[in-house]
Amino acid sequence: MSPPATARFRAVLQSGHKQDALEVPFDPAERWNTPATSLWPGRRGHRVHVECGSVSFDSAIVARSRRHWLLVEEDVARGAGWEHGQALDVRVSPLP
Repeated sequence: MSPPATARFRAVLQSGHKQDALEVPFDPAERWNTPATSLWPGRRGHRVHVECGSVSFDSAIVARSRRHWLLVEEDVARGAGWEHGQALDVRVSPLP
């Protein structure tokens, strides 16, 4: 039996050197049995749909420093009223 496609976790919004991110507590390649794909030149990852409370958006999970990170655009975080250090309940689903 395959694992459910939607994953839930709680993570703290962190400021990154390029953009905000939430640490993902699993490897999406293992969880969804799907290899990372090219996102843009030099970066591979998993495209995902994200839901945090009433906010939903599409993003990507990428590997950095032996961890996995859900990228959060600054305008999404700002529009939702999220602040760095805030814990968020997250639902992610892989996009086709």
